[in-house]
Amino acid sequence: MKKVLFILLVQGCFNISFGQTLKKYAISNSGCSAYFYCDPGTFEMSYSMDSAKVYTAECTQDGTGYGLICIKLNETIPEISAAEEVLLAYLDYLKTTFKITSSAGYGKGHRLKGKEDTHGIIDYWSDEEKNNWKVKGWTDGKFIIVLYGYNKKDLPETKVNVFLDGIVLPDK
Repeated sequence: MKKVLFILLVQGCFNISFGQTLKKYAISNSGCSAYFYCDPGTFEMSYSMDSAKVYTAECTQDGTGYGLICIKLNETIPEISAAEEVLLAYLDYLKTTFKITSSAGYGKGHRLKGKEDTHGIIDYWSDEEKNNWKVKGWTDGKFIIVLYGYNKKDLPETKVNVFLDGIVLPDK
């Protein structure tokens, strides 16, 4: 009972401190979900050059943009280190697409909620419009998901960190 009360107290303090609560949104029919502070609307679905399904959404709250790109790979990459290399290549591609002019460098070794079979990579970027970005990519070999926050001013780090870790992958 004490644990439940503690959790409710922590969540209440968290909600008060951010003013806007996180809400879980299904990423179309991908089987994945993500937590957003703002309503991303409908996830747009398109196809990559290799016909993989690509879901995207973005919204803005208090001057910070929150976005997500979810790619359902056509074929599972069984070796997680190989999947991580594909994620790195995709992040490099996004640097060009988002017109990134500088980056801090990739930080590897992240795990999604302690799952050893899901690897994450983080980076800080700046673009040609002087936006500050924080980007985190995830892969489990079946999906590549990139979440990002950006703002012309300093990013609200704590809030963005919660968003970047707010992905739910389907059970295997």
